[in-house]
Amino acid sequence: MTSPFLRAALLASAALTLSACAASQTEVPANVTVPVPADINTFFEEYDAATLAMSPQGKTYRGIRDADYGLWTDPSEAAEDARRDLRRSYVARMQREYDLAALEGQDALSYRLFEAVSDRSELLEPYRDYGYIFDQMNGAQSGIPAFLINTHTVTEPAHARAYIERIAGIGPHLDTLVAQSAARADRGIMPPDWVYPYVLSDIDNLLAAGMDNAVLEDFRAEVAALQVSEDESGSMITAAEAAWRDYAAPAYARLRTEMLRQQAMAPTEDGIWRFPDGAAYYDALLSYYTSTDLSADEVHAIGLREVERIHGEMRAIMAQVGFEGTLQEFFAFTRSDPRFFHTSREDYLAEVDAVVAQMEARLPDYFITLPQYELRVQPVEAFREQSAGKAFYQSPAPDGSRPGTYYVNLFNLNDMSRNELEALAYHEAVPGHHMQRSIQTALGDLPPFRRFGGFTAYTEGWGLYSEELAKDMGFYTDPYSDFGRLGMELWRATRLVVDTGIHSQRWSREEAIAYLTENTPNPDGDIRKAIERYTVYPGQATAYMIGKLKIMELRERARSRLGEDFDIRMFHEVVLTNGPVPLDILEEQVDAWIASEQQ
Repeated sequence: MTSPFLRAALLASAALTLSACAASQTEVPANVTVPVPADINTFFEEYDAATLAMSPQGKTYRGIRDADYGLWTDPSEAAEDARRDLRRSYVARMQREYDLAALEGQDALSYRLFEAVSDRSELLEPYRDYGYIFDQMNGAQSGIPAFLINTHTVTEPAHARAYIERIAGIGPHLDTLVAQSAARADRGIMPPDWVYPYVLSDIDNLLAAGMDNAVLEDFRAEVAALQVSEDESGSMITAAEAAWRDYAAPAYARLRTEMLRQQAMAPTEDGIWRFPDGAAYYDALLSYYTSTDLSADEVHAIGLREVERIHGEMRAIMAQVGFEGTLQEFFAFTRSDPRFFHTSREDYLAEVDAVVAQMEARLPDYFITLPQYELRVQPVEAFREQSAGKAFYQSPAPDGSRPGTYYVNLFNLNDMSRNELEALAYHEAVPGHHMQRSIQTALGDLPPFRRFGGFTAYTEGWGLYSEELAKDMGFYTDPYSDFGRLGMELWRATRLVVDTGIHSQRWSREEAIAYLTENTPNPDGDIRKAIERYTVYPGQATAYMIGKLKIMELRERARSRLGEDFDIRMFHEVVLTNGPVPLDILEEQVDAWIASEQQ
């Protein structure tokens, strides 16, 4: 899983208020005509440059280190308005100046996708202030240090000085976000009460560490690797410590005070149905994440159907291994038997490395285009491992300065079953997210919004599809590992049930936990963390199964219609080499390929 847009916008925001600057970059006097490039790709490049000018953190994710490298993206409402208005103005210019009927190939597809991206953003525009700024999944309290440690790279002294500037900028950044969070909470837009201990834990982990906190430790390590004198390195470390002490730490203390204030009045209900227009907000989220018009009731029904199917396949594995008892008893056995869990982080990571290496060797048999970026596997950092999800992926920097990274959360090894290790690695690494996002990032002839954007149902649908593809490739030779694969698929099916249950059918957190306990083999800690994720991240988890089902449907359609001429390598080429698209456009692309192969 990797960071979707509404939340990414909040996390990628920070301290220095740039709204005046942003406005000056986007407002054009009424009597001035802006020439539109003849080449639509040049038009999209201009849009990308304009959006990056308003997003210093966006530049950092791309590996761009310029004069803005020490700044944070402005989180203010005015800046958000400016970003929205910029997008709308470019869509209007495109529709006015370019004729879709006259465009061909990738240019026509880019036109349609630019409209689709904008339409998707407009779905959530009425609910822009409904998102949680501080929660256990993507809260800024942990997102800020994670960005500095994992994304802000230091290869020369100027980068270190920019790091110091960003540490100082944490102060105004957090203060802006705290004010927004407080205003939302006073209107009833706040997470349920159980979220606050997680957020407070993240804050306390940083504050209690004092000058030995994770940010300053990372900064010292970065400076130590530079070729500078002791005096210069000492001066930079002193400046970073002063920036933390004078700006960052006091802001974290103010954040802590506000979180305690909110905790005292936080609601006990979990779903967003409790918000004004909560039902409409949830419908918009489902459309946003699945790129379909499926209703909450339809999503719920699909989930129940898929749960029943997967349970049947699990019973077949029970028979294969000779287990006598009910499916729920088999779940209990796989949750608790020590053989299914590693006892050290080192052993878990070593097995992941072996699984990834075996898969990489087989990729040419199933794919034409292969990932060109390095893959790194690493544990979630200690400062956020208690609150973070079990696994997630971060895309590489386009220039290769930052590898694609598969993060595994090894806080509690009893939540990381060996049975699921293969499927998890295939989903997050190869042939899943690392392959898809590496290929997408390397599509240098396509506009930047296609290389670096995405549609959740496509991206996460591909990740889940990759888990089953590995079965077709001959992996999961251990039946318990194949059971783990089914468990992972079951997990995504039950998400359809519990996500809609919480946010549409008004289930409580405990009701949702009870459903997963009854219907999945996952351990209690895994189950509770998952339900907590779905609660603060409404709708997002439904995209996985909806996307995977569509990709499987299209693959079987192609196989059926092409017969012996079906080439799975070419099918994957069609799916991957245009970058992320909504599911309806993906269907068009596959159907067009089938038709071309039949001619």
